[in-house]
Amino acid sequence: MRKDLGSLPAGFPMPVLMVGTYGEDGKVNVMNVAWGGICGMDKIALNLAPDRKTLANIKARKAFTVALADVAHIKEADFFGIASGNKMPDKFERSGLHAVKSPNVDAPIIEEFPLTMECRLEEIRECFGEMRVVGTIVNVSADEGVLDEKGKVDASKLNAVMFDQFRNGYYSVGEKVAQAWNAGAGLMKD
Repeated sequence: MRKDLGSLPAGFPMPVLMVGTYGEDGKVNVMNVAWGGICGMDKIALNLAPDRKTLANIKARKAFTVALADVAHIKEADFFGIASGNKMPDKFERSGLHAVKSPNVDAPIIEEFPLTMECRLEEIRECFGEMRVVGTIVNVSADEGVLDEKGKVDASKLNAVMFDQFRNGYYSVGEKVAQAWNAGAGLMKD
């Protein structure tokens, strides 16, 4: 038996994205974004409220980074979602994390997050009261500790965190359950 739950954001899992930008003063700002994801081979889309400092920074610098939050830094990742850069000028400093300038875009790479997409702004459009930010991923940098012997990202080493919108929880991801484009191949046969 099924039960109707009404209209709600029922996508699961949702990646926990750490969006890094520089402010007008050159200070690092990081925002926890749940409403975003890959939207093309080299594109990422984020939905941000119009009043966010991160949005103003992206408009000014035409660049941003997107890191995947991991289990080891969940406290800091959550903090970046509950603290506002508009109200807390030392937000990044309070986290205790460290940043370096991306060599590819005018945005910071947070050293502790193991995987970062370096993005150039392509467009910003108003969409249902939110601002849709689309960026081109110009480079992905990864800590060597999350790579396999072939130099590819190993999801089990990444320890990425997902957001559960049903009960507002964070969950770790890592166990591989099947090989993509292979698990269903047997159903292709007549």
